[in-house]
Amino acid sequence: MEFTAKDIASLIGGTIDGNPEAKVNKLAKIEDGEPQALSFLANPKYTQYIYSTKSTIVIVKSDFAPEMPVEATLLRVDDPYSAFAKLLEFYNNMQKEKTGVSPSAFISPSAKIGSNVYVGEFAFIGDNAVVEDNVKIYPQCYIGDNASIGKNTTLYPGVKIYHDCVVGSYCMIHAGVVIGADGFGFAPQNDNNYKKVAQIGNVIIEDNVEIGANTTIDRATLGSTIIRQGVKLDNLIQVAHNVEIGDNTVIAAQTGISGSTKIGRNCMIGGQVGIVGHITIADEVKIGAQAGVTGNVTKPGTIMLGAPAIDISRFKRSIAVFNNLDKLAYRVSDLEKALRQVLAEQQK
Repeated sequence: MEFTAKDIASLIGGTIDGNPEAKVNKLAKIEDGEPQALSFLANPKYTQYIYSTKSTIVIVKSDFAPEMPVEATLLRVDDPYSAFAKLLEFYNNMQKEKTGVSPSAFISPSAKIGSNVYVGEFAFIGDNAVVEDNVKIYPQCYIGDNASIGKNTTLYPGVKIYHDCVVGSYCMIHAGVVIGADGFGFAPQNDNNYKKVAQIGNVIIEDNVEIGANTTIDRATLGSTIIRQGVKLDNLIQVAHNVEIGDNTVIAAQTGISGSTKIGRNCMIGGQVGIVGHITIADEVKIGAQAGVTGNVTKPGTIMLGAPAIDISRFKRSIAVFNNLDKLAYRVSDLEKALRQVLAEQQK
């Protein structure tokens, strides 16, 4: 689609310095600008590019004073970065404005489908499933029997929502996510085999949750695995059965959370963190990348690093010692040698 400088100024509340009828139909970084592209200048390090960019329109700070002529039409705003972010969100929402049901999709006659819903090719919606208004279900998604999807939620291609699971409103679930697969429950037998324990619970995803590509969230053995509102999960995360993750907690890629662990609100967990099962982590805890959490974290706001994970102040002291271990080893070796010499002298 094509927009004029005047259209964009009205959307972001900016003033125009240049041609109000200048037209753009794409977005570009200022250093890679091209005709009919819209760019922005927020970081002073990139100021040099505004004099050479080929972009037709550039969003700049209100008080920007060019030192040389600028060919682009300028849109002046108080905060260029926030204004551009608003435009990106607007553009992204436009890209997702899909509606209608593909003839190659399957929807059970007993499923309840809201208004303005998009269902892509080869998607499957099972018996008694509920899909609320404005939901976007991209091709090859699976929504099992009795599952429900809240309004304005988007399921990208290949998402699998198993039976009885609940996804809230305004969620974004990226490609390849699996919600509701069996928890890892096996009972050891006397003959060294394992008997599968039926996983008859479900998964509940509350509102405003985003889940990255290929993340898996297992259903509970009994009860529910719960992802509270506002949680953001990165790609390739494993959430085991009966885990609960508190409001607005964010977790980076390749983290694994073992069964029945409870994570508090507003926590930040880095990439490749391993968390054992059946523990509780308090609110506002921060856990650094590749940490291994092996016990309860009871103090809110704790910052942890290392494997096994310990409080950051202890970790820093330990690292200081570790970084000098080679020197300490040489000193001990020298002391042992000197001691042997002293003992040898005494025995003469």
